[in-house]
Amino acid sequence: MLSYRHSFHAGNHADVLKHIVLVLIIESLKLKEKGFYYLDTHAGAGRYRLQSNEAEKTGEYREGIALLWDKEDLPIEIKHYIDLIKALNHRNELRDYPGSPLIAAQLLRPQDHALLTELHPTDYPLLREVFRKSSHITTKCDDGFHQLKATLPPKERRGLILIDPPYELKEDYTQVIKAIEEGYKRFATGIYAIWYPVVLRQQIKHMIKGLEATGIRKILQIELAVRPDNAQRGMTASGMIVINPPWTLEKQMEKILPYLTKILAPQGTGSYTLHWITPE
Repeated sequence: MLSYRHSFHAGNHADVLKHIVLVLIIESLKLKEKGFYYLDTHAGAGRYRLQSNEAEKTGEYREGIALLWDKEDLPIEIKHYIDLIKALNHRNELRDYPGSPLIAAQLLRPQDHALLTELHPTDYPLLREVFRKSSHITTKCDDGFHQLKATLPPKERRGLILIDPPYELKEDYTQVIKAIEEGYKRFATGIYAIWYPVVLRQQIKHMIKGLEATGIRKILQIELAVRPDNAQRGMTASGMIVINPPWTLEKQMEKILPYLTKILAPQGTGSYTLHWITPE
């Protein structure tokens, strides 16, 4: 059942979009001095070696983070993200790529608290080792979907919940909706960021209809495609659906999505979407 390993996909175009949005949301939460709670439901291994057999087998990072690495005209929002990745690499060489937990950890302050969950028996020990010395970051070998019911609302009363399952099971799409319903009724003021891959467009349309049916307002969709939808195997696009996004996020993405699309789809086959699934 747990066959997905993110090490094959680390640093690809989907990671780039997901992690830029993650950084922008966390930076907005840091504008207030009061601490916040960060939950990563499917945290992975925490850090990935891009020269590993898994990463080299697919080479997906070459069509993602590698395309931005040496750019000198980066918008400031993207440069901040790139600088975080460069801080984890020596001599400006792209060797390691951090997962969402390690990117978030670089931004968290002592007053902030994070819970990182992962079920995969190979990835969880790696995740635990990355954060074993972190006093305000907790790792847990558990089902991430259950944490929305178990840990919300957080004592901090502010928070970001990143939901990024691998979607290797069709049930993951409906699980996302159920988890959002459970979380939102406990913590309606929290920010929820749902990552999704576009492999079959119909699955995304169905998930969006499910989110609309919850009655939740303020749901923003951010999507970047490197190729048009097709029926062949493989991910053509990915997106982030953000509930209660910071008021600055839409404008920031309006600014940087055209640039990202141009760089990540240099052959001119890219496109992007930025629209409200449900407005305020």
